[in-house]
Amino acid sequence: MSDAVPPRPDPTALGRHDSWAGVRAVVAGFGTSGAAAVDNLLHLGAEVTALAEGAAPSILERAELLEVLGARIELHTGATSALPDDTDLLVVSPGFPPDAPLLVQARARAVPVWGEVELAWRLRDPDHPAPWLCVTGTNGKTTTVQMLDSILRAAGLRSVAAGNVGLPLTEAVMDPEPYDVIAVELSSFQLHYTDSMSAESAVVLNVAEDHLDWYDEAAGRGGMDAYAADKGRIYERVSRACVYNVADPTTEHLVREADVIEGARAIGFTLGTPGVGMLGVVDDILADRAFVEQRRDSAAELCTIEDLASPAPHFVANALAAAALARAHGISARAVRDGLRSFRPDGHRIATVAVHDEVTWVDDSKATNPHAAASSLSAFEPVVWVAGGLAKGARFEDLVRSWGGRLRGAVLIGRDRDVIADALSRHAPDVPVILVDSGETDGVDGADRTDPEDLMDRVVAAAAELARAGDTVLLAPGCASMDQFANYGARGDAFAAAVRARIAGQEA
Repeated sequence: MSDAVPPRPDPTALGRHDSWAGVRAVVAGFGTSGAAAVDNLLHLGAEVTALAEGAAPSILERAELLEVLGARIELHTGATSALPDDTDLLVVSPGFPPDAPLLVQARARAVPVWGEVELAWRLRDPDHPAPWLCVTGTNGKTTTVQMLDSILRAAGLRSVAAGNVGLPLTEAVMDPEPYDVIAVELSSFQLHYTDSMSAESAVVLNVAEDHLDWYDEAAGRGGMDAYAADKGRIYERVSRACVYNVADPTTEHLVREADVIEGARAIGFTLGTPGVGMLGVVDDILADRAFVEQRRDSAAELCTIEDLASPAPHFVANALAAAALARAHGISARAVRDGLRSFRPDGHRIATVAVHDEVTWVDDSKATNPHAAASSLSAFEPVVWVAGGLAKGARFEDLVRSWGGRLRGAVLIGRDRDVIADALSRHAPDVPVILVDSGETDGVDGADRTDPEDLMDRVVAAAAELARAGDTVLLAPGCASMDQFANYGARGDAFAAAVRARIAGQEA
């Protein structure tokens, strides 16, 4: 009788129709995508340990559910740093930077490290492998993916928006009723942990400063170069079209550097007149000179700017990118038009809250970095700009240099408001600035608390002091929200509520 230990199963050799029995998988972080990874690995027969930090009610509730499903749960009060013995696979949340202790241990032990996106790609049904049309970029990802999904549905396809928005990708690929195509939003973090994905077509919408805390150059994480390189991973192994932004040379450079499948095309999109092989705008018409036979001397009309929910330049650019991915998939110009006509963006994206006394109040709370805020500022003039929050290491000099001339004034909030104030003082010193403090009060546990309603009431009052007839008061913070609000949605809701309350008070 042999005492030889049987070899451990190799998860890199397994797929959807294989038994994962005996695979010891660790899932680090069980947010929405992590919980989906746990669920589906258990379904395949793997032994799963789920790790998470903290004891927030949402974490405890999800932990209880995953335990019922059969996962082993480990909750830590500090950094999750100990990789369990005999781990065969680590599926990591995008929030973990590459130098996190857990990942360092995995690499030292030659344990494969995947993100949920990589797991999903490997679990696609080989009999019905729905193609992925993938979108990344510093800004506009969610809007573009939702536009694309709207177009695909208008064409009669069973489509879903998944990934960084909508359905977790593992749930999408494991659906018993296969999708015809999947519109996939991917963050740079997700792409960092993705190695084998081969999108049918993909786009990098833009590349600008963001998440420089995660890519901290001082910590050896590569800075902006590493951030851009992770964005560019979306083009690797593309089979049909690499779509890039003509106005952003970095995106074209990433296409040139990509190792694609032979026959894949480079397709540009521009707010100007399109050249051959591009989509663009001609006399307020979105036009296709890439996917028509006579593209050297003609173009296909897709829709007009009036057909879109917003004429803002960044919104039009997103529509062109979505149209390019759809056209590469073979979608008709009519379905592109119908899908874009019917699309309405989620809340907190250039949403008009009210127009009162000739002042327009706009909620773009989803503008959580300087590039997104700049896109918003480009759509309005003159502007009273409401900004601030957590800057995540980003700077505002370029934004103020480019758009400071549009500002009637600025109302600044949040932990990093001084970063914006300094940029304004250097590059737009004549713009009046009002700093609104957080209005912190003592909570029942002795901790500081910010009252969002009180804060936004004071913000709106300050903005009203600066605004004149014909102005736009624009909430485009350029920063994350978590220093004062639960999320960007809560920030936008508080702003809208304060605007409406002020108007109601004036009309009473």
